[in-house]
Amino acid sequence: MKFLQKLMGNQSKESDPSRKEGIRLIVGLGNPGSEYEGTRHNVGFDLLDQLADDLRLDWEKDRKSKAYVARRGSDIVLVKPQTYMNLSGQSVARLAGFYKIPKDGILIVYDDVDTVLGKIKFKPKGSAGGHNGIKSIIQCLGTDEFPRLKIGIGASGGRGEMVGHVLGKFSDEEKPVIKEALDLGTKSVRFAIENDLHAAMNQFNRREKPAKKKQAAKPEESDEG
Repeated sequence: MKFLQKLMGNQSKESDPSRKEGIRLIVGLGNPGSEYEGTRHNVGFDLLDQLADDLRLDWEKDRKSKAYVARRGSDIVLVKPQTYMNLSGQSVARLAGFYKIPKDGILIVYDDVDTVLGKIKFKPKGSAGGHNGIKSIIQCLGTDEFPRLKIGIGASGGRGEMVGHVLGKFSDEEKPVIKEALDLGTKSVRFAIENDLHAAMNQFNRREKPAKKKQAAKPEESDEG
């Protein structure tokens, strides 16, 4: 009898349509205001705009969470915090709490100077790596164990040039590269939603193959002896 009750309980959980798993809250990081549009630091916003168009969702201003939000019911929630980068965690924590989304159901999309321009990379967790938006989210959630998608914007010339680099706009040569990254990034986030993070990592975290080492020529065999 106990076994049957347990089995029926498991079946009811699995068939419950309100029970959601996987990536549900997708957050793009950036700075609000027209002066920041098209800058390297705002590629998170750019990808979320593209994703919202792809999913045919409309943005609405949510004053309580200080963010623009686009929803597909309570199943998928897209977020663009409007608090400026270094306070992004406030919006993320509020919306994650409101929709009861666990840390592993939150995907943060943001720019990364340590990743090659145009390359995208999923990670299940990690440190802030000097990124103020991620720093704020870690502080507000109380953990660094949440998924993220890094979009490579290339390294700056030096530490003193970092601010100018991330707040600068892409050059004409860089624009096609970043457009391709945003297209691939949008596709990869949809894949992560429909499957799971690890499947997305396997599919989209493409590593450059190391160059093959040239083998030393074998000495010719002697006919002597």
